[in-house]
Amino acid sequence: MNGYRFLIFIGIIGLVLNSCNSTTTVAEEETQVLDKKPNILIIHVDDLGFHDLSCNGSQIYQTPNIDKLASESVVLNNAYANYPRCVPSRYAMMTGDYPIQNGDVPDDGFKMDHVPENKNFVKNIKKAGYQTAYFGKWHLGDEMSLKEFGYEFSFAAGHAGSPISFLYPFNQQKWGNGKSKKTPIPDVDEVSKDGDYLMDVMTENVMSYIKTRDKNKPFMAMFSFYAVHQPLEAKEKDIERNQEEIRNFDFGNQPEYIKEGTGRTKMRQDHPKYAAMVETMDENVGKLLQLLIDLQIEDNTIVVFSSDHGGLSNDGIKERDLATTNFPLRAGKGWLYEGGIKVPLFVKWKGQFAARTDEESLVVLMDVFPTLLDITTKKSLETEGKSFLPILHNKEKWSNRTVFWHSSKARPVNTGDTKSSAIRMGNYKLINWYEEGRTELYNIVEDPSESHNLSEEMPELANSLLTALNNWKAKF
Repeated sequence: MNGYRFLIFIGIIGLVLNSCNSTTTVAEEETQVLDKKPNILIIHVDDLGFHDLSCNGSQIYQTPNIDKLASESVVLNNAYANYPRCVPSRYAMMTGDYPIQNGDVPDDGFKMDHVPENKNFVKNIKKAGYQTAYFGKWHLGDEMSLKEFGYEFSFAAGHAGSPISFLYPFNQQKWGNGKSKKTPIPDVDEVSKDGDYLMDVMTENVMSYIKTRDKNKPFMAMFSFYAVHQPLEAKEKDIERNQEEIRNFDFGNQPEYIKEGTGRTKMRQDHPKYAAMVETMDENVGKLLQLLIDLQIEDNTIVVFSSDHGGLSNDGIKERDLATTNFPLRAGKGWLYEGGIKVPLFVKWKGQFAARTDEESLVVLMDVFPTLLDITTKKSLETEGKSFLPILHNKEKWSNRTVFWHSSKARPVNTGDTKSSAIRMGNYKLINWYEEGRTELYNIVEDPSESHNLSEEMPELANSLLTALNNWKAKF
């Protein structure tokens, strides 16, 4: 009997110990969940103007999915691209630095080879245990440069800056002699069929990657739409719907074009093909956001939404088919006026960043990856861009920051702009057309349309800002 009681006692002790161990394991698991690194989904749209979203004032383009994302995000309404065209803007975003190489801004000539590790955010995020993937417009070299930069997986990314066609087959010219000087987009034709539309194919492949990823590791996936860049091609049913809506819209006394630089600025959002492209882009953003919900990873996924610069609203000596207007912002793609560089920027992390709109903090695209690195590793690199995580947590406002732009590769034939540089310090922005000896000064907070030049009314401030701008340029 005593032996039997001893065995019972030992059994009870064992149960207690197992219970304690079980409790510890549960606590450890909860801690692991709390410490789990967030997934990252970056959605970057090509040529999307600030006012091309209905949440930012468009009365023509319907963007309900992006509007909903904005309502759940920290909306940074004082955000800028680092350049008003594709390649330098993307270089700045990827490297966290001003788009300067070899003493200049070489426009389409940027290379991503040999970016040192102390300036390579993707490699550092990858080292922190992330799966890294890139989809869509790269325009900074070939597929090998993506891998060298730290992206393990890529799809439809390489030299191409825009599609030959958005309609299958995507790499075949649909007019003229059937040949194109454009670089083909890899991967896409092989996985597509008659009737497919490029945006849909791209989104399906992003979704497939997210579904089949290694679930034991966080992912960072960047989806860089080729849309809404030219060529302006859309699904016929969407074009017809927008034709009808635009036909019935009252633009009042708004002119269709005004003169700007060597050409024109478009003043109406009345292009049915472009409207259809914006709305299809929004539908595909909606698919991605719904997938995060369906996979139950929405709460642990940071979503960053942005554009690389303003919308295509300007031509130059050569007239062209213009896509949109950035009005009430001035001018557009190619220009250092607000229409060329002001961009939408939303950051969502459900349960971590309280949804709100920040109208004050001055941020630029070169701040995006420093912020993501800060979130994932608490590290910082040796770059001009800096983490705006304190802004996301509503602990800081960056209203007095100073930022710069330099556009030495102007395109007076295609977008009407001439060589210029700019500085924004606090509320004031100065643009200097340095070869023409012309300077304009604006209070951006009071005059976002840049219609009232203050350079003669405030000559001391204008001279001070011009000196600061030239001192910055002297460094490179």
